[in-house]
Formats: sequence, C-alpha cells, structure tokens
Amino acid sequence: MANGKGRKRRFGSVRKLPSGRFQARYRGPDGLLRAAPQTFGTQTDADRWLVRKEAEIIEGRWQNPDDKIPFGAYADAWFKERDYAATTRERNGSALRLHILPTFRDVNVGDISTPQIRRWRAGLLDSGVGEATVAKAYQILRAIMNTAVDDGLIQRNPCRIKGAGTTKTAERPFLTVAEVFRLADVVPKRYRMLILLAAFTSLRFGELAALQRHDIDLERRVVSVRRAAAETRTDGLLIKAPKSAAGIRTVAFPASLVEELQAHLSEYSEAGRNGLVFVGPRGGMLRRNNFRRIWLRALPQAGLGDVHFHDLRHTGNTLAATGGATTRELMHRMGHSSVRAALIYQHLINGRDQEIADHVDRQIRRTRDRDG
Repeated sequence: MANGKGRKRRFGSVRKLPSGRFQARYRGPDGLLRAAPQTFGTQTDADRWLVRKEAEIIEGRWQNPDDKIPFGAYADAWFKERDYAATTRERNGSALRLHILPTFRDVNVGDISTPQIRRWRAGLLDSGVGEATVAKAYQILRAIMNTAVDDGLIQRNPCRIKGAGTTKTAERPFLTVAEVFRLADVVPKRYRMLILLAAFTSLRFGELAALQRHDIDLERRVVSVRRAAAETRTDGLLIKAPKSAAGIRTVAFPASLVEELQAHLSEYSEAGRNGLVFVGPRGGMLRRNNFRRIWLRALPQAGLGDVHFHDLRHTGNTLAATGGATTRELMHRMGHSSVRAALIYQHLINGRDQEIADHVDRQIRRTRDRDG
C-alpha cells in the first residue's frame, strides 16, 4: 500500500485527506482494515502511530477496538475480587457507588481519558465533596485502571493527576502521660484500664474490645493480639482475625499497670478463660457507639479538647519512639501492615519490646511521684 508521497510501506498506509490532515490505516490480526481513531497533523505523526500499532501486534499487545467493556461491569468484578477487611470494604464500596460509578458506569474502560478524570475530580470538589473523600475515590479509580492495564485492556492508566490521591490532614495530637492519667481518672472505673492500655500499648479500639482473659499474661507483662472487633452498617458487629501477619502480635505493657490490670480482671472482666476483658455498659461486647458517649463526657472533665480515642494509639507510638524504638519495633507494637510485615513479625527481638515498655513505665512513675 502507498502513502501520500508514493512510498511503499511495509505495514499500513498513510493518506492525506482533503482537510490537510493525515489518516493512518492498517490491517489487524483479524484481517479487517482499520483506521486510527484520530487523524494527524503531519505524516510523521501518522507514521509513528503505525510503528507503535505494528509493535503491539508483534508483541501480542494488540486489542480489538470492537471489544467494548463497560467500566461499571469491570469495576463490580474488580471490587468483588478484593480481599478487603469488612470496614474497608464498606468504606471503599461506598466511594465506588456514590462517587465513581455515577460518572463512569456506562463508559467503556478503554475510552476513559485523563481530561475526563480531571473534570470528574473537579466536579466532585465543586459539589462540596470533602477533599479526603475525593482523594479516596481517586485512589480506587486509579487502582481499578491499574488492573485494567495489567489485564491488557488499556496501554496506560489515565489517572495521571499529580497529587490527586493524597490529602493534607492536620497532625493528630498526642497526650502527655499526665493527660492520659487525667483521662483515665474521669472515665467510669471499668474503662480506666481501657484508656491506659490504649495509650501504653498502642492497641486499636477494636483489638482492645476483642481481648479475652487468656490474651493477658500478667507475669510476662504482655498482651497477645489475636482478633479484632469491627462494625459495619451491613454486617453489624464482626470478630475477625487481623488481616496481616503484622497484626497478630504480642505487646509488652509497663510494670506499673500489672496491679491495676489484675484488679480490673477480677472486678470488671467476664469470667472464664475466653471472657472479655472489657465489657459494654450493659454487658456484652464493648462497641464504639456506646463508648463514644462516655468518651465525649470525659474529655472536658479531663481538661482536654479535640482528642479522638485513636490519638491514644498515637500517644503510645510517640512514647515508644522517645524510648529509642526502631522503626521495625514501632511497627511491631502498632501491628502495622506493610511489605515488610513478615520480617517485622518474625524477627522482632522481644527483649527490646520489654525495654520500650520499661521506658514508658519510668515515665508513668515520674508522673505519679510528681503528682503524689
């Protein structure tokens, strides 16, 4: 076949249109003659497009442009394959349903472009959707399109907006040891130890709520994390194992807490080896909603402002860091999931974990001595 200048091409053809632009055509592996989806300003640009198209065919990357896959169907299948924890599944499913599918459901995966994504993102922000929510929706869309690249449906991920998947959040506060004890002093006595363990072991609320008696070793001064409580609107209260190996861990607690923890187990915890360490106000599992009322009443009594329960975990991590804990040791105590999770879980030196707890213990004793 000849191009606009009469030169013979080995693959495809280029012709000049009456408009002055150039059209590239080629015969696909299915034997059908196809034109490029766009025309080109120069013959050189059309030639380069044919070179890339020929490479796709030779390397087995060619996609039949007649194969159309709606984004909605692809995204639904993608979401079902994700191994999400219950709360993550609910949160990400909501972002997909409310903020992504209304725009892209009926658009073919291969037709989604960067300008279209830019307009979608700007529209969400203009309509008042929070920056953090928009960033989460963008992250999910980007992940879906990454999978589409891996599946050979598209050549390049169109989610190419710099910084769109990140959001600037204010750094959360951490409490001093004295503030932790002020807070522990004003909550009902059955939750005093909940506050102290959260602050001095960095356990999550769900991990504390799911603790059973046999998870507490007073002699070794360690708490074993084997499960966590999670709540979703669709499934209600769930007890699940930590998702990663890093989440299954033992964390040392300060010696100053042994006597109080022993008293708590005797007075407030459920009976039996599998009895819950912390019980809800009316018995049974401690839940975020019923504890939240207690928490909000306690904050002003303790002279504290905008503090979240999760900030106690941040406090524990900060205290451990001031004791010289390495990044690996900090991640172990927090049960942080990462690419190094197996290394963290398998190779932490237990002696150093006790040293971290001892450092926190010394701070507790100094605070008590000063206040006493």
